[in-house]
Amino acid sequence: MVLRLSLALTALFALFGVFFPGLLNEATSHLLALTISRFGWFYLLAVFGFLTVSLYLAFGPFGHIRLGKEDDEPEFTRGTWFAMLFSAGMGIGLVFWGVAEPMSHFAIPASAATAPETAEAARQAMRYAFFHWGLHPWAVFSLMGLALAYFKFNRGEPGLISAAFRPLIGDRVSGPAGKMIDTLAVLATVFGVATSLGFGASQIQSGIQRMTGLPGSPLLTAAIIAIATLLFLSSSLTGLSRGIKWLSNLNLSLAIGLMLLVMILGPTGFLFDTFTTTLGDYLGSLVSTSLRMTPFTQGTWTADWTLFYWAWWVTWAPFVGMFIARVSRGRTIREFVVGVMLVPALTSFIWFAVFGGTALHLQLFGGTDMVAAVKSDVSTALYVMFDHMPASGLLSAVAMLLVMSFFVTSADSATFVLGMLSSGGSLNPSQRVKIIWGVLLAVVAQVLLASGGLKGLQTMSIVSALPFTLIMIGMAVSLLKALNQDETRQRKREIERLHELEALITRREKH
Repeated sequence: MVLRLSLALTALFALFGVFFPGLLNEATSHLLALTISRFGWFYLLAVFGFLTVSLYLAFGPFGHIRLGKEDDEPEFTRGTWFAMLFSAGMGIGLVFWGVAEPMSHFAIPASAATAPETAEAARQAMRYAFFHWGLHPWAVFSLMGLALAYFKFNRGEPGLISAAFRPLIGDRVSGPAGKMIDTLAVLATVFGVATSLGFGASQIQSGIQRMTGLPGSPLLTAAIIAIATLLFLSSSLTGLSRGIKWLSNLNLSLAIGLMLLVMILGPTGFLFDTFTTTLGDYLGSLVSTSLRMTPFTQGTWTADWTLFYWAWWVTWAPFVGMFIARVSRGRTIREFVVGVMLVPALTSFIWFAVFGGTALHLQLFGGTDMVAAVKSDVSTALYVMFDHMPASGLLSAVAMLLVMSFFVTSADSATFVLGMLSSGGSLNPSQRVKIIWGVLLAVVAQVLLASGGLKGLQTMSIVSALPFTLIMIGMAVSLLKALNQDETRQRKREIERLHELEALITRREKH
């Protein structure tokens, strides 16, 4: 039922976008305005709550609990595990926004009191880049993944979003309520992943245009998406421990290599200073920034950036959460949260310090108008920066290869997870189902790009995330309830064993 319903709804959306792209853009824009005006505060409070709960789970009384049996060993090494969750989590986004986001905030600061294109604007720009890509997104992924892993490996439930609701709604998880939850999870995943694939396709196209001189066109975009679809479907058919594992390790190696090249060829000392200063700013203002709305000025900056990101991360949560749950058996809750939330966040901080810091240095001290490049086309900002660095051709080629690799890995992982969600939680969904979802993902990405461009991608993410945020809140409550129940049972068993042992010792002493 979940497979049929989610496929039908996704196909209807794709067909509507193909035949009525203008109407689709108009409808989603109206829904976006309504969502932001009425529920912007809800996104901020919810995601901040997810961060708080994740930290509590890691460093509170449940941190010692192992995901699975007490003697279960992790399936993958920590290096491979980190590479897989990082590639699935936000690889394309980091490459796309690494330069574009800090420069956008530099040109239009979050605070109306900050003058654009000043030293203070640069400092604030880096802080918000850290904020949008730091602890909050990984807390969303961590909470979702932890709930799925715990109910699957510790309680023997199917690998479905709905299964995590058993402590709250009981056997109704097997009825229409559970099917609706799983269908919403599938739809959220489709639009969240399609958004990233759209960003990736745009950046690949920009790289091809700059390196070959080919003019951009919808046909070129469609060709890029089609080739990438063939690549990730080929990888998907090889299975989790081969295609996705190999690609994830390749992604991490390419990303580290590109980052080190930019760090060495760029203003190295300035980048370290930027990282240190921004990390302090980020940690010092974490709570106030997390809850920042602008009711007194009616500004749109928070909606354009923070709400888009929070919604994007929520739409990615079922996909990334399901994927990292699948590869995390045998790790403790504390190790899981630290690995999924803290380590990738630190990597994102370093990434933005290197790429955003280099772009800001070129703007402030290198005589390069990076602001104009971003305003002209955000997808070309990274390549413009490389044009003003040594070995620009090599850097651009590695970056384009990295985007393509991230594109293939994200889509590969997404087809695997969509197959799980729509196949009753099977850990090994059929090849046919994965192929169907792979093709539909590519079509939806193309439709969103054709109907509204990058703005269309952002709009659909924010709108589709609203119902799933409610589901995530329910999952958090259900997980805490389950952990309390299981810990109470465990303590009772330990007390009973202790009493039995004391009774045995007493009998022996009497004899």
